Amino acid sequence: MAGLALAPGALPRSILFLCGMNAVRSPMAEQLARRMLPATVFVASAGVRAGERDPFVDAVLAEEGLTLGERHPRTMDDLEDDYFDLIITLAPEAHHTALELTRSLAVEVEYWPTPDPTDASGTREQIMASYRDVRERLKVRIGRRFLHPEAKNTTD
Repeated sequence: MAGLALAPGALPRSILFLCGMNAVRSPMAEQLARRMLPATVFVASAGVRAGERDPFVDAVLAEEGLTLGERHPRTMDDLEDDYFDLIITLAPEAHHTALELTRSLAVEVEYWPTPDPTDASGTREQIMASYRDVRERLKVRIGRRFLHPEAKNTTD
């Protein structure tokens, strides 16, 4: 039901991962969550602003056997449905936007501060390492939050 807090350990029916431009963190989280969570959980992602597809995201997802397919970054306005049980924000700007939504929608919001790997510089391998780090952090966080809620988030 809308507005009711999720019971500890309960899976939400729908999750939106929200970041700045839906180009790196949120699409990565969406694909990982789709793989890790039961198919009964609807998972989507969006950005506060429109962004451009990032080829490094494609590369680190491919290492996991995942793909974005033909999907391109989208904003919340592009979503077919705007009702979610849980919005997980991955960037400060996205968190502020989600909190504004709670004024008119009954939705839970969680903030998972996640580094922006687009700030990485150096060789291709050094940049890939930054993207892999984000991917791995997201995998751990999704697992702790939804699959093993008894595990404490001590390293996030």
